[in-house]
Amino acid sequence: MKTNHEEFEPRIVGFLCNWCAYSGADLAGVSRLKSAPNIRIIRVMCSGRVDPSFIVRAFQLGADGVLVAGCHPGDCHYQEGNFKALRRILMLKRILAEFGIDERRLRLEWISASEGEKFARVSTEFTEEVRRLGPLELRADVILQPLGTEQENEAYQLSPGLNGTIQQGVAL
Repeated sequence: MKTNHEEFEPRIVGFLCNWCAYSGADLAGVSRLKSAPNIRIIRVMCSGRVDPSFIVRAFQLGADGVLVAGCHPGDCHYQEGNFKALRRILMLKRILAEFGIDERRLRLEWISASEGEKFARVSTEFTEEVRRLGPLELRADVILQPLGTEQENEAYQLSPGLNGTIQQGVAL
């Protein structure tokens, strides 16, 4: 008999670099490598273009985990995008901890286009880790609290297209 914890299927959003990690995920798929199907992929041009607000929005919409994957350091098509991603993720993990979100729910990985096996392994490991953490019980009143004036908040909202893409990534 399965417990509720074993029945839990994590909802994970993956922001994958077009040039490396997305191609690695594609290679894993065409090679029919076994991996967890829980990650909903959103292709971005560079891991450095993943704004922290995209990650926060994924959690707001019900994601239990977020994976950001890009080119290995030194291999970025935009020269230093992956270093920008690293700085942002490290900063965001500290901020998310203030909201009570375990830093293990946000993961950054370097995956090249030829590393289909690594993508399969990372996706399975991350899914299992999030499954062990259980569903994210986010206090919406805390993380959705406006920051600044109403006008400032409206100006900072995500575009309807991007918001819809993230929402589709969270929906299973």
